[in-house]
Parts: sequence; C-alpha cells; structure tokens
Amino acid sequence: MAVIAIPEVRQYLESLKKVLFEKEYFGFEESAIKYVNDLFDDIITNLPVRPKKRAPKYFDKYGKGMYYASFMKNKRTRWYVFFKIYREKGKLVYQVRYIGNNHTVAQYL
Repeated sequence: MAVIAIPEVRQYLESLKKVLFEKEYFGFEESAIKYVNDLFDDIITNLPVRPKKRAPKYFDKYGKGMYYASFMKNKRTRWYVFFKIYREKGKLVYQVRYIGNNHTVAQYL
C-alpha cells in the first residue's frame, strides 16, 4: 500500500507553510512548517485506515470517483483530504488529489 500526493497538493502544502506564518496563525515560521509537515505525515501514515466517504460531485473537478477523509489538527481546524484509490502492480495506491479545511470546503460536504 502507498499514499502519494500529486504535485499540486505538494505545492499547496509548501505554500501553506508560508501563508500560515504570514497571516499570523503561527508566531514562528518553524511552528508553521512543523504544523504542515505533521499534517502531511499524518496523511501519509493514516489515510488508508481512516474512515472514508464518497466525495460530493462538487469535487469532481479534482478527479472523478474520489473519496475523502478528515484529519483534526486542532480545536478549530479539520482538514479534508480528497483522494482516489487504485491498484498498481497488485498494490493499493491512495492518490491525494486535493486538500482543504473546514474553513474552505465544509459547505460543499
């Protein structure tokens, strides 16, 4: 089993580190970097064992037939990870295609 993220997701996470610090969600840049790195590590490690739901049609623009799972990182923010599952050489692959949080995507779920 493998969990991979498409380049757009990796770019989003890299830019998120800067945004979280610049918008003062974190007082130190290192804290913002750690937060995003921890989020990504949690996704890579735990996505296959998280309960999943079918993604609503709204998210078809990121890929058809997707699922989503949620990751609670603090009291105010829940991250939603949208992904496809397929087999490659007999191995399950979870391909992360989009990430949003309760502040940006909850109204579509």
